[in-house]
Amino acid sequence: MDLLIQLTLNGLFNGAHFALLAMGFALIFGTTGVVHFAYGPVYAVGAYVIWALVALAGLPFWVAVGLGVAATAALGVASYLFIYRPFEIGGSPPFVVLVASLGLFIVIKNLIGIVFGTDVKTVDVAYDVHFVGNAFFTTVQVGQVLAALLVGGGIALFLRTSRYGKAIRAMADNREMATVIGIDTTRLSILVFALGSAVSAVAGALVLLRDGLNPNMGFGAVFVAFVAVIVGGVGSLRGAVVAGFLLAFVQSLGMWQIPTEWQNTIVFVVLFGFLLARPSGIVRRA
Repeated sequence: MDLLIQLTLNGLFNGAHFALLAMGFALIFGTTGVVHFAYGPVYAVGAYVIWALVALAGLPFWVAVGLGVAATAALGVASYLFIYRPFEIGGSPPFVVLVASLGLFIVIKNLIGIVFGTDVKTVDVAYDVHFVGNAFFTTVQVGQVLAALLVGGGIALFLRTSRYGKAIRAMADNREMATVIGIDTTRLSILVFALGSAVSAVAGALVLLRDGLNPNMGFGAVFVAFVAVIVGGVGSLRGAVVAGFLLAFVQSLGMWQIPTEWQNTIVFVVLFGFLLARPSGIVRRA
């Protein structure tokens, strides 16, 4: 029973992390149609910037998080303006943009290793450990859930009530029609790349506290985010969040009987199952 409780708690906390990553990726992919695989290393850069500001510059953690979020948003915007936007202007097919995103993924990942090294980076921050029977969780993990709730609620409120949020929803529904009625889709693309990248930096800051950083962390992030967006339903932020928690719970509870090295296989099984049984995802688009 204690093992089941621990696995359930792990699923909840990992689900909050997956949901944050899926939110950022869903904003970008669902609105612009760009399969931004470089989202993973951009998320990693944000986490490394926060680590450098804390460990090397000596800044307070929350100040470093704010600066790291801003730096990650700027990198996301630069990715769009200097890599993807020229292909959009040239009318390149989606496959070409996909290859460009993979190339950017490799470049940023290798730059992380060159600049920061390949060893694991951590910061010394005190946190409490809480117990439920013999199962346990930390305040950092609670912070992941709170961050997912606050960020998710903030984005939902922004999309529903603000002028830019409504324009983003219109662009996600029909980009061509949004252009016809006078919406500046280029400006909105810049905005969603900034927002999506900033959300990933929040997840990166919490992972820095929980597990530490390594140059390969971006692959797992974009892998989970991409699967969550497909399973949740492309264009649905709510579906991406639900899928993030679903993947985490399935992955965690699957470890009850399956070795840990099969975690990614479990995620692929869930993806293939949804593609076969419900290709439109958990939340169907109208």
